[in-house]
Amino acid sequence: MKSILKVLDRIEEVLAAAALIVMTALTFANVVSRHLLNTSLSFSEEITTYLFVLVSLLGTAIAAKRKAHLGLTAVPDLAGPRTRKVLLSLGYGIGTIFCAAIFYYGILMVRNQIMLGQVTAAMQWPEWIYGSFVPFGAFFATVRFLQVFIEEIRSKPEKEEKIC
Repeated sequence: MKSILKVLDRIEEVLAAAALIVMTALTFANVVSRHLLNTSLSFSEEITTYLFVLVSLLGTAIAAKRKAHLGLTAVPDLAGPRTRKVLLSLGYGIGTIFCAAIFYYGILMVRNQIMLGQVTAAMQWPEWIYGSFVPFGAFFATVRFLQVFIEEIRSKPEKEEKIC
């Protein structure tokens, strides 16, 4: 199981880095094109927008894996060890369900895009190519939230430190 998670680690990080590099290069090229040639590269905005969706979902997965996702920790931080464990488990469980729903509905969205033959505005490519970024990224986020959910359930509550 750990070897599968290591492969997922690598895929997440390489894809996120590659997408960010492509987004940066396309945005830079578009700015240069607008200033030097007085014309915009319309396809760059389309690609950058879709890659942003992928990077957001992969970033969610990476943050969940590191237990570094955004969250309100005021209540768990004030709670005792057992209550904290329950609250964190609940949060990770809800995160897992939410990401699984995005994954499921993303698949339905891609299926509809294929059935309807939708194409993108600028490049006239099949919409499902970019639409598949949603279930693809949500898959990684679901796996990572499930991973931390299971880790939290298996862990023992931290013991309270008494300050004298």
